[in-house]
Amino acid sequence: MKHFYKKILKRLASCLVIAALVACSLSGCNQESSSSKKESETEEKKIQIGMCFDSFVIERWQRDRDVFVSMAKELGAEVNIQIAGGDVDEQKKQIDYFIKKGMDVIVIVAIDSIHMKDAVKKAQDAGIKVIAYDRMIADAGTDLYISFDNEMVGELMGQALVDAGLTDKKVVMICGSPNDTNVPMVETGFEAVMEEAGNEIIDKTYADGWKAELAGDYVYNNISTIIRCDAIMCGNDDLASHTLRALSEKRLAGRKLVVGQDADLEACQRIVEGTQLMTVYKPIEKLAQTAAICAVKLANGEELDAESLESEGCEISTINDGSNTIPYLKIQPVSVTADNMNDVIIKSGFHLKEDVYLNVPGKMPEN
Repeated sequence: MKHFYKKILKRLASCLVIAALVACSLSGCNQESSSSKKESETEEKKIQIGMCFDSFVIERWQRDRDVFVSMAKELGAEVNIQIAGGDVDEQKKQIDYFIKKGMDVIVIVAIDSIHMKDAVKKAQDAGIKVIAYDRMIADAGTDLYISFDNEMVGELMGQALVDAGLTDKKVVMICGSPNDTNVPMVETGFEAVMEEAGNEIIDKTYADGWKAELAGDYVYNNISTIIRCDAIMCGNDDLASHTLRALSEKRLAGRKLVVGQDADLEACQRIVEGTQLMTVYKPIEKLAQTAAICAVKLANGEELDAESLESEGCEISTINDGSNTIPYLKIQPVSVTADNMNDVIIKSGFHLKEDVYLNVPGKMPEN
């Protein structure tokens, strides 16, 4: 009988242990479930930013993307990147997608700056902040337009030509897309310098959709005008690439002063080689980082602090987009020639020295 009671007690003890383990396990599951829930809620609270690019045909846009995403993540935001491939309708669909996803902010590198206002309004009506990145969107009333000082870009191009001795001469302008609102700003700055120096603009053309091959086509189809001119202003370095390729085939490379913008690697190589006079370096890292900071601030309902932005070398003011006065944050560009290539491009880490001087290693500076 005594042995029987011992067996019963032993079984009861085992049951109690099992019950305790089950209780602990359930408690642990509840804690784990609670912890997962909290983590899930934290994830849900992250700021969501949609960024819509024109395309990645132009070299610089991939750099913009990488820097923007990195800074946004550092600030605790998530970025969804979409690439429209130069198709306006596709870009509008991507903005609709961002609206449905409930983004806090949409950042747009507009393909067509003139026909995007309805898409912007739709996003804003849904309570989403909209930033026009690098290219203004006309008549849209975006919450922010952030770019470089585009008139100054044109002025720097013009001044480089004047400094190279271009006065009372003839110039051809191969500008970018007529639907890019930055293009007329660059033109204004460039033409003012040309007029002051007594230079005559004998022809002006535009590359629809920034299609660089159109610059080469212009040279081939207007060779008599090209022969008459002394300098060619190209809307960006991609247009300059095709212009110089065509000039080379016509044995005119190096005989016409050519300027561009964006400081693409190939342009920097041409500058040290002597076929392109200059480019305009636009500190993309600063633009993309500042845009990410502003996107997070707008998502949080914070004011853009002019004082802190100006201390970072950014000027915040206003600009008229055609129908509305909007906040305009602009960053100063820098003229780059063979003389300051090392100081501006190499030392900033924008391009590697070995890459820039790849074709002319004998010109490579030691430091």
